[in-house]
Order: sequence, then structure tokens, then C-alpha cells
Amino acid sequence: MQRHRYNYGGDPSQWGELFLPELPDGGTHRGVVVVIHGGYWRPQYGAELGQPLAADLAGYGMAAWNLEYRRAGNGGGWPGTFQDILAGIDKLAELAESHFLDVAKVVALGHSAGGHLAVWVAGRDRLGGLGLEAEHREVGAGDGGVRVTGVVSQSGVLNLAEAERLHLSNGAVANLLGGPSSEYPGRHRYADPMAALPLDVPVYAVHATEDDDVPPAMSETYVEASLSGQVPAQLVTVPGDHFALIDPGEPAYKKCRELVRELLA
Repeated sequence: MQRHRYNYGGDPSQWGELFLPELPDGGTHRGVVVVIHGGYWRPQYGAELGQPLAADLAGYGMAAWNLEYRRAGNGGGWPGTFQDILAGIDKLAELAESHFLDVAKVVALGHSAGGHLAVWVAGRDRLGGLGLEAEHREVGAGDGGVRVTGVVSQSGVLNLAEAERLHLSNGAVANLLGGPSSEYPGRHRYADPMAALPLDVPVYAVHATEDDDVPPAMSETYVEASLSGQVPAQLVTVPGDHFALIDPGEPAYKKCRELVRELLA
């Protein structure tokens, strides 16, 4: 396995680490998995959470990009966190030639708050149509860039309005977005994966049955709202708690790996 670290911006949190399995001469990696860690968008949790997953995926023959990003409290929040997810994924286009990456297939694997960001970025083509021009300009989503072609969300926070109502993790949503939805309704809608439905890429909303950190309703309501689209999301329940999903030895994670491999096929 090879590991290569690259910056995609000037901030200490704007970097990613590429984990690559060995390739036969003349070969190309079949797509890339972008690993997006969770931690309720706060700076005390970082890319070390995603490192074991990226290493495991590379061990099973998949190129993986473990992405770090600014969080609320270290330069992120609104709009920095969202800008970084876009820029960090777009960096893959620059790395593709030198590392034999096929960026026509990019699967986002995100845990918890990372699940939110993974599904949000999969809807980047729809963000400009939400009628929220100010928010669109602030984030700078624009056209072009590397597109996510599939998502595996691991107990993702996929319904921001409901997460705010439940005051999850002591107001993590308002902390991410700089204030409550009553004060910033536009950015709350723009940041909510529910607003970008329907998507035209497959999303697996995997949720652990004993998850006490992110309620199953976060995945259930997202999947229900997606059902009218051409590519409805699928709900997948797995045994274990919130962190079983990012433990390579647990069945919950192994199911996620299986789904990632399916999306890259």
C-alpha cells in the first residue's frame, strides 16, 4: 500500500491522504472512495477517525482519499466546511494522472456529520436551483469539478431541520451554520441534504440499530423523502452502536465496505 498526503488549500486542516493499493503495470484504479469523518462538525475530531477505513479499503483493492476539512471552531462552519468538502474532492482531478485514478467513479463514505457532508456534496449540481443565490455564492459551489457518483452514509445526519429541532449534540447544527434557522433560514436550507432531493446518484443510508448518538430518524426521513425520485435512497440497518460503523473489525463496517465496492463496480 502507498500513502500520499496532499494539501488542497493553505489552512492546516485543508489536506487529504491518498491510500493506494498496488497496481499492475499499466493499470488504473477503479474509482476512488472519499472518506469523510464525523464528529458533529467540531474541531476536536479529525481525519484520524477515517484513517483506519481508508487503510482497510486500500487493503481490499480500492483507492481511498481520507479527507480533512475545517470544522466549526477552527475556520470552518459556514461556509468554510462546505467549501472544503468541494475543494477537497475536486483535488482528485489534479491527482488523477499521476496516481492512475479514475475520477469518473467517486464514492463518498461518510460517518455521522461526515455522512451529512457526503450526501450534501452528491447534490452539488442541484444546489444552484434552490433559489438561494446568496448562499450559493458564499459557498462557491459553481459548475464543474469532480462529481460524486454514489454515497454510503454511515448513521449520517441527513435531515438538518430535524436535527436542529432535536438539538442534537447540544446545538451542533446551529453551531455549524452560525446560528439557528430562524436567523439564517437560507443557509440552513442550502446545507440540508433534504433540500437537494431528488438526487440522480445512488445513496445507501446505513444506520446502526443501537445508535444513541444519531437517531435512526435521520436516515429514515431522508430515505422516505427520496422515494419519489428516479434513484431513491435505500435504508440499510446494521447491528452495533454508532462507532461500530467505523471499526473495520465489526460487521456494521464490513457491510459498508461491501456497499462501497458495489458502487464502484
